[in-house]
Amino acid sequence: MQLRYLFGILIIVLLSACATSKITSTQSAAQTPSFKIMPNGLPAVDLNSALYELPVKPGVSYQDVVDSLKSLSEGMNFVNPANFPIGEHMKLRGIDPKGIKEVHSFCNLSMGTEIMLDHPEFLVFAPCRIALYEKPDANNKLTLFLGLDRPTYDLKSIKNPTLRAQKSAQELEDALIQLMEKASRGDI
Repeated sequence: MQLRYLFGILIIVLLSACATSKITSTQSAAQTPSFKIMPNGLPAVDLNSALYELPVKPGVSYQDVVDSLKSLSEGMNFVNPANFPIGEHMKLRGIDPKGIKEVHSFCNLSMGTEIMLDHPEFLVFAPCRIALYEKPDANNKLTLFLGLDRPTYDLKSIKNPTLRAQKSAQELEDALIQLMEKASRGDI
């Protein structure tokens, strides 16, 4: 009788260990980010994040990046309706922004129209924003970065997005990443 009792306890312990192991592996799978590999050595896109970040190449100045964004965006049929010099506004309030902090908005209605026609509420995410900012690197030296609020990620906030909107968001995101990549090199 005691042997059956011990055997039953052993079975329960083993089953609970398997269940715990399964929960743990499921939880870590859910927490593991999935990535989209980018061409030309660009950083991969973390599909679980709204942020796509790209460091500016060494030797490329802030002004080079700004000039590049302006020139390239016009050539790609984007308009730049607004810029937000957030760092300058911080300084006016007596706050040290710790480097450059600004946002540049871009709009290309030939790419984004379908999203807004199918889902007018997507306007809260438009126009697309590229941030230009400095933050400390591993050596605590301020490094210039470009960051994008990814349209495909923003579209996840819309219930049941149409296939047309999904394709449009991807086209827009790809174009903005291309713009960032060229601007990070200071291309004109």
